[in-house]
Amino acid sequence: MTVRSKWEITIDDENCVSEKRNSLNEIGRDAILELLDGNLLTTHFQPIFSAKDGSVYGYEALTRIKGDNNKINIGELLKKAMLTDTISSLDVKCRGNAIRLSSSLGINQTDAYLFINICPEALMDPAHRVGITDEFAEEWGISKEKIILEITEESAIHNYNLFKEAVAYYKKRGYKIAIDDFGAGYGGLKMLSMIEPDFVKIDRYFISNIDKATVKFNLVDSMASACHRLGIKVIAEGIEQEDELQIVINMGIELLQGYYLHKPSPILNGDRVTIPALHNKKINCGPTNNELRFIGDIVHDITPIYPSEDIWSGLNRFLKDPAIRVIPVVDDSRIVGILHRNRFLENSILGNYGYAMHLNATKRIHDLMERPSMIVEANTTLEDVAQRIQSRKSEFIYDDICVTKNGKYHGIVAVHILLNAITERSLILARNANPLTGLPGNESIQREINKRLCQNMHFDVSYIDINNFKPYNDHYGFEKGDTVIKTLSCIIADSVKPEDFDFSFAGHIGGDDFIVITPPQISLPVCEKIISSFESALPVLHDTEDHDKGYYVSKNRRDEEETFSLLSISIGIVSSEVHKIKSFAQLASIATEVKKAAKMEAGQNGGSAVVRDRRLMG
Repeated sequence: MTVRSKWEITIDDENCVSEKRNSLNEIGRDAILELLDGNLLTTHFQPIFSAKDGSVYGYEALTRIKGDNNKINIGELLKKAMLTDTISSLDVKCRGNAIRLSSSLGINQTDAYLFINICPEALMDPAHRVGITDEFAEEWGISKEKIILEITEESAIHNYNLFKEAVAYYKKRGYKIAIDDFGAGYGGLKMLSMIEPDFVKIDRYFISNIDKATVKFNLVDSMASACHRLGIKVIAEGIEQEDELQIVINMGIELLQGYYLHKPSPILNGDRVTIPALHNKKINCGPTNNELRFIGDIVHDITPIYPSEDIWSGLNRFLKDPAIRVIPVVDDSRIVGILHRNRFLENSILGNYGYAMHLNATKRIHDLMERPSMIVEANTTLEDVAQRIQSRKSEFIYDDICVTKNGKYHGIVAVHILLNAITERSLILARNANPLTGLPGNESIQREINKRLCQNMHFDVSYIDINNFKPYNDHYGFEKGDTVIKTLSCIIADSVKPEDFDFSFAGHIGGDDFIVITPPQISLPVCEKIISSFESALPVLHDTEDHDKGYYVSKNRRDEEETFSLLSISIGIVSSEVHKIKSFAQLASIATEVKKAAKMEAGQNGGSAVVRDRRLMG
């Protein structure tokens, strides 16, 4: 059994558990002091790696107990120390060991930082020695700029003002500050605003199974985004699986720690780790990235056969794998034909009288292959492929589909797999669609954006809003307001058809707010088309008298009558080519600001407005 805490100890025998508990129940002040005086505490070091290149950024010092005393868990020992007024002595001992051992192991010969856990309660203990960390650092020749003090957010801090003063003291002395176990304790956001740390370590609870838990995914994304906007570096701790590693890298978290990368060790391990490259590896983009849209999302990579091979190669492939229905014939990475199991065996092997195999024994695959009934590009939508299937001749309607990517062989898709994917997609869209417009809702919008961030794609997000929609609703009624919403949704959907623009998407946030995702080069023309089409619909959406006048009278938010212009649209465009977008939360925040700027411009000119934000963001 392994028990982990920030003050870490490993228990290797299940039988030790009950003994450990008994030891903790019995331990008192004298026993703790005996541990300290007997030098029974030591330190192991767990590397913290850079997500950029896999190099060691720093080492976290973790206290361990030597010898037979390893039945005692350090986390529980800390609790006992607080009850017996020995917390300051224990904290100082652990701190001193970390500095001394890291120095003797050569940390000064590296660029790595030393992360040391300090107990908040110890800082406010009257027995705490002011300047003790300075003394340790000077004695062992470690620059204070290399030391990062980790403060556990999970600990209850009853006197925030006193604690703030203690932290300010350390920062003034040249130490950097990290909040440890962020999100797990009493006052995360309060601590963040109060002490303005240099680092935040997201608690391992949120990292564990983040690839399977939507709530954790969204919470970590939000926490990381908030820290990045404040200039705080983020560390994901407790990474124990490859999928967890990939997720946090996709979010833009810059520092990584966990057993998957490296376990704590009595030495300073300086080896780099391999960091998954987003552009080289297809990765899991999180629990929200499960919507299938293109035929390339469901391909089965069947090893092709080549035209120059003989008939026996094709026969052996089918005999070895009964599940294969179609083998693609590829020449210079391009599909030139197929071997269909049933027709190949019937025509080329058996024949009408069973002589075909002998007649074709010397022939090559190019003599026996047939023309594919359908070849489609990987970025073709599932729905488009399904429609094209219907146009095939009846004898080919259930043939597997050949898929290419940039004209080169990419894979094979069975018809039943395609139908299952379309059904799954329809169910997902039905669950997430806005009930008024039928457009994908917030969950689908977030999924689409996260997918593009995971794939390092450049894209524009256009945030669309109807100007003065509330007074319009008050004046014309909600039924007429719903007509406006549905009209605009149809215009938006028609403007970004997948068959017209690859990788485009339209979604309905709610109310009169819509989102359009497009490649950067077409966002402005698409927005201009939406505005033009919407303005063409204005005569239908207003009474004739109001339309002729160009305005109508309704009540404002202060319940006062006011003159309002005819409906118009504000659109704020945010581009990932301009902004270093790291998360959905960050993008949403920027898009909201740009849309506000567009509404201000629309308010000034009395019509529709598009604002494309080109400010460079860090």
